[in-house]
Amino acid sequence: MNSNLEISIFQIDLAYKDKSKNYNTIDLLSEKINKTDIILLPEMFNTSFVPSDIRLAEKMDGPSIKWMKSLSERKNASVVATLMIEENDQFYNRLVWVSKYGEIYTYDKCHLFSLAKEDHTLTKGTSKIIISENGWNICPLICYDIRFPVFCRNQDDYDLLIFLSSWPEKRINAWDTLLMARAIENQCFTIGVNRVGEDPSGIIFPGHSLAFDSFGNRMVDFSNMKNTIKNVILSKDKLMLQRRQMNFLKDRDLFTIN
Repeated sequence: MNSNLEISIFQIDLAYKDKSKNYNTIDLLSEKINKTDIILLPEMFNTSFVPSDIRLAEKMDGPSIKWMKSLSERKNASVVATLMIEENDQFYNRLVWVSKYGEIYTYDKCHLFSLAKEDHTLTKGTSKIIISENGWNICPLICYDIRFPVFCRNQDDYDLLIFLSSWPEKRINAWDTLLMARAIENQCFTIGVNRVGEDPSGIIFPGHSLAFDSFGNRMVDFSNMKNTIKNVILSKDKLMLQRRQMNFLKDRDLFTIN
């Protein structure tokens, strides 16, 4: 097991409904990466957040996942992103994890954002997933999931919690606070990846991609930088030490989610 895990966080000004432009932005930024284990992209990385337009949805063998596979092979890294997927006549906001080892894992967003009527067009998921990679247990979730602490609760002994998001400026204080809270209460590293820029409806996305350790100490902060990558190296040894120093997880309540 490698004690360290290197994560590349992409904070991007997503082009509205323009898949080719978003692929190109990420490809150009990825040239700056020499070595990494995992690449993280914002929610609906290929189109920006437009759940009302299901014409943008793809199949699992569509061009966006083929592009993700290509990026994974070129950088020898796992690539993690969400996009709209059509499957069995249903539409999902699906997190797709393309592992550098060739496997593909998926998680369908369980908490659809009703304020934006995401639940009018998309089908909600049913459960979390835990991905084991390089000796790490990782729980990847999507944006609005962060507001539901029982759902996010570390009952699976995961080491890293990830949120891929499209979080607006007017609620950014909640984003900053909730990310720190999820890290502290679950005694894990927590990374939030958010987009930046403005969409055609005038909604501003301020970035604020962040990484916290299990004590809630800030490790990475993008502020409002556009089209930027930052790497963060997570230490499993540090995490285990922090849990030994203050093992709050042993006193946790266990919840059953129906």
